[in-house]
Amino acid sequence: MGDVLAGIHATWELESDALVIRFDRGIRTPKLFHALRERRVPHEALASVTLTPGKRGTVVLHAVPRPGADPLMEAAAGQLKEGSDPYRLVLPAEREPLAERYRDELRTLLSSDPGAAGAAGYDGLDGLDAYVPDGALAGVPPADRFLVAPPSGPQSFKAYDGKASFDGTSEVAFRWSWTGASSEKWKAGDQVFPVRDLCGVEWRSPDGVDGYLRLVPRNGGPRAGLPDQDPACVVFGRYGPVYESLTFAAAVLAAIRAKDRAPVPVAAPVGARDAGHRDPGAVAERIRHLGELHQAGLVTDAEFSAKKAELLAEL
Repeated sequence: MGDVLAGIHATWELESDALVIRFDRGIRTPKLFHALRERRVPHEALASVTLTPGKRGTVVLHAVPRPGADPLMEAAAGQLKEGSDPYRLVLPAEREPLAERYRDELRTLLSSDPGAAGAAGYDGLDGLDAYVPDGALAGVPPADRFLVAPPSGPQSFKAYDGKASFDGTSEVAFRWSWTGASSEKWKAGDQVFPVRDLCGVEWRSPDGVDGYLRLVPRNGGPRAGLPDQDPACVVFGRYGPVYESLTFAAAVLAAIRAKDRAPVPVAAPVGARDAGHRDPGAVAERIRHLGELHQAGLVTDAEFSAKKAELLAEL
């Protein structure tokens, strides 16, 4: 067992090959942390660790995960609020010297671990400005497999238009609600999706007005354009809280990757144009998503402007 550092809502412990994060169970602790309970993060799953000033007399240690290493963060796709980021440890400002020592010790462990990104010289990140538009960290190679364990066991949650359930290994099911499901979904009937027939999961946070969880099939066939009309999708509305729907999405995504099948191209939603110009609605959606990444600090001002101009040029 290694050094232990207790912060607000969580405790970090350094082991020879991993960072162990244990979350508090207090009433003020984010519910996502309650659901995660404990996470063991191998050094090779981390790109670096940073220490920055926080809000209201605090400092923040941030273990920066390597792209592609954690199914939870891959499913979240930059949509988590700062307070719900499981890789942030908030401490009182008077403990900054201790936090600095802890940061330096963890950086040393990363640089000495042959599988870690730091061992290849990528431990100099001082903040999230190192993110580039595609979601990768500048200079840090993405992991070729998930390195952090996903939430385990069967899971389920209630969405606005139905209930989603996952048996933990091989099958996802959607059962529609008579009060919320669209006529298109009622006509299609309750759905069962073998994991082997899926190539991905799209999760849009229920913190927004248009949250949903959509399963992406391997067959590449046409899909309904709107989430509330797609039988492979449940919409959240005021249901499907983050701590239930995100852990669900991460578990399904990890099961899909575990099948070790190469992903196939996904067809554009029904009505999208494949010719010289893109569907204006699809372009607008991509610009909106880019704006969310920009507001979250994952895309710089220059990158946002350049990418937005590129998307507008596709019209």
